[in-house]
Amino acid sequence: MSFDFDKIHPRLGTGSTKWNRYPADVLPMWIADMDIAAPPAVLQALHARLDQQILGYSVAGPEVRDAIVADLWAKYAWRVLPEELLFLPGVEPGFNMALHAFVAPGQPVVLQTPNYRPIRLAPGHWNLPRIEVPFQLVDGDYVTPMSTMNEALNGAGALLLSNPHNPIGKVFPREELLALANACLEQGALIISDEIHAELCFDGRRHIPTASLGPEIAQRTITLMSASKAYNVAGLKTCFAVIQNAEIRERFNNARCGMVDSVSPLGLEATRAAYSQCGEWLEALKHYLQANRDYLLDAVNTRLPGVVMHAPQGTFLAWLDCTALGLEDPQQFFLDRAKVGLSAGIEFGDDSQQFVRLNFGCPRAILEEGLQRLERSLQNR
Repeated sequence: MSFDFDKIHPRLGTGSTKWNRYPADVLPMWIADMDIAAPPAVLQALHARLDQQILGYSVAGPEVRDAIVADLWAKYAWRVLPEELLFLPGVEPGFNMALHAFVAPGQPVVLQTPNYRPIRLAPGHWNLPRIEVPFQLVDGDYVTPMSTMNEALNGAGALLLSNPHNPIGKVFPREELLALANACLEQGALIISDEIHAELCFDGRRHIPTASLGPEIAQRTITLMSASKAYNVAGLKTCFAVIQNAEIRERFNNARCGMVDSVSPLGLEATRAAYSQCGEWLEALKHYLQANRDYLLDAVNTRLPGVVMHAPQGTFLAWLDCTALGLEDPQQFFLDRAKVGLSAGIEFGDDSQQFVRLNFGCPRAILEEGLQRLERSLQNR
């Protein structure tokens, strides 16, 4: 079966967060939301669910649980039991619930930078100290400085991990991930692993769930996953936590505190269909996104002088270094002069002012339009 990822779906006037942020003459390439239709099987499942005509409160039944369990085994050889899944309306509530439930007052929370803004802000919601460990760029690859990480984890309550990493697109190799996990075990820190981009890895790489590294690590890990990114159903607000330690699972669930509710019947149905019926679609999408990444990388190298891009290993996000352009604020420059809305680097780390994040999860024509605008803005400085 073939899928048309080149089809443009107009989103202005649809209530889209991505397309409503800026005036209509700005091309939005910021938030991690693809301009690509959800899989046909997901849409068909949603239509069938709507045909039931009643949309009352819903629970995750065996169909969706079994679909996830089977998918985790097929993709990662990770054996999970249906009862080890808890459903939430998003990954962000999940890591905030975990911090609230398990990190004692005054205990630091460790995270790597640059990092997704809600992860960076999460410790502050609970008045917890935040320790940031910057990645080191070595031969074009972002790596964890383990000596610095070990020092940061001393006395820390948790490591907030993003794998695959947003915004740099890093897919952690087994050795590095194992070193991080073992460091957490040695220091007694909980691992809270945001793996929302797990299915979008390039160049033959395979995602490794942190908890799948071993039984002892699984007992100290809360894994947060969702169909939202790979299958572009983020607006349905459905996520699941995999927690294999029964005591941690109960404490985590109790941390809802009346603020984190159940998920919608449509979100549950989309999740079931995504994980049980969309394998062929996902493979086609990954090929398309990898081709977009390569197209973008070539364009940056040949058409955007002064901009540096290291090829992301996963996700549909590119982290662009604009330092050589000598701009006070690259994001504002491209917004004003190119009419392209990118994510500002400062959102991801205090030392990332000269970076912008670009979403290439879109039809090639939209990507090319964005590149043309960026190119013209640099030519006409």
